[in-house]
Amino acid sequence: MAMASLARRKAYLLSRNLSNTSSEAVRYSFSLTSFSRGYASSGSDDNDVVVVGGGPGGYVAAIKAAQLGLKTTCIEKRGALGGTCLNVGCIPSKALLHSSHMYHEAKHAFHNHGVKFSSVEVDLPAMMSQKDKAVSNLTRGIEGLFKKNKVTYVKGYGKFISPSEISVDTIDGENTVVKGKNIIIATGSDVKSLPGIAIDEKKIVSSTGALALTEIPKKLVVVGAGYIGLEMGSVWRRLGSEVTVVEFGPDIVPTMDSEIRKQFQRSLEKQGMKFVLKTKVVSVDTSGDGVKLTLEPAAGGDQTTFEADVVLVSAGRVPFTSGLDLDKIGVETDKGGRILVNERFSTNVPGVYAIGDVIPGPMLAHKAEEDGVACVEYLAGKVGHVDYDLVPGVVYTHPEVASVGKTEEQVKSLGVEYRVGKFPFMANSRAKAIDDAEGLVKILADKETDKILGVHIMAPNAGELIHEAAIALQYDASSEDIARVCHAHPTMSEALKEAAMATYDKPIHI
Repeated sequence: MAMASLARRKAYLLSRNLSNTSSEAVRYSFSLTSFSRGYASSGSDDNDVVVVGGGPGGYVAAIKAAQLGLKTTCIEKRGALGGTCLNVGCIPSKALLHSSHMYHEAKHAFHNHGVKFSSVEVDLPAMMSQKDKAVSNLTRGIEGLFKKNKVTYVKGYGKFISPSEISVDTIDGENTVVKGKNIIIATGSDVKSLPGIAIDEKKIVSSTGALALTEIPKKLVVVGAGYIGLEMGSVWRRLGSEVTVVEFGPDIVPTMDSEIRKQFQRSLEKQGMKFVLKTKVVSVDTSGDGVKLTLEPAAGGDQTTFEADVVLVSAGRVPFTSGLDLDKIGVETDKGGRILVNERFSTNVPGVYAIGDVIPGPMLAHKAEEDGVACVEYLAGKVGHVDYDLVPGVVYTHPEVASVGKTEEQVKSLGVEYRVGKFPFMANSRAKAIDDAEGLVKILADKETDKILGVHIMAPNAGELIHEAAIALQYDASSEDIARVCHAHPTMSEALKEAAMATYDKPIHI
């Protein structure tokens, strides 16, 4: 039975690979005949796989390769595994988001539940210490997984000598050469800079600096209204900062479903965040005690000035390939600096592969992890698969916003007739019981077949709720399929069931 199930799964993955005609798949399909298949002939018996980069994509690829019986070495320049995500990104930001939410709840909401304090105050050093402890524990945990799976760990900065050799300047000041039959580039991404704005991580900070401020700024300006900017702005707003978000475009989080986005912005505004949209930062002046920004309408017009204590530059991220000497071995990149690969993650250079933020696709840690697993599965002669159309996205504010699949605007652009089902958390028993009922679930489904096309959730723990929808989309489920699954009561997930009922028929509780 298990063998039959595995065979069906392989057939399914193969069919998805062959039938995938998304824009990402098209971008990956150039000049396939020029790429290698399987192992490249390098004459090296040292490693089957060498992974350059120890972030979510790199360390997962290294562990999976070792689990598949491939002799594996991982090279990481930071001296601590986990990459940007674990060290200065996903994990520390979520730690601060949780801590700041606890403080905000204690100050503004606990009394509604009969829990009263004479006073509540922020101990910022203790909050930062908790964050740092979480990071260090997880980093050591990955090192333990390397030892368990017999992955060789080299701490240092690597660069290509040849398609099968990496020269590493170790953090101990030595140089060594690591050889491998297959080399996977997993060096991640870096903060995108803006013209005329020099990041000093003191007054002008990136997300890294925003995670390590030593005092709560009275006024914080966030440049960029994407995931990272809104999350970090939310942290400091809860702790008492006056937060203003300056965004060049007309909307926050432009990839989000517009209906959800509008409700999300209203929610953040109720929390005290201010938004200045369709506006660009012309210059910054740090000569005084704070920062003076010169702003201008995106379409041009009169300039205005704005003062802040700290400015967070959060205008996106760019692939990090600096110092790898890709040009020395002829690896092709696009205009944005992303490494071009085929559907098996192979570059145009035989034996050299790339995954994660350095290639096209969402710059998300979980996407990089899936890339890493699929890439080494191909190397081991197995079937790998990542569907970039079904990568969940989450903004970890409160309420959280999570989505998977297509937005309503994307469905309209495809000319597909569709139905929409929505259910508000104000009508959800669990949400009302815990007094946290802001948000909704929105489901889009094909009008003729009822196949789910996209799901969007704004709610507490939306990032957890979205995965039922992700599985449903992965297996081409209909809204009726979700609606007819018994959901425990009372739970937040019942809102997804009710939204599914609203999509194909009628909900019960509204």
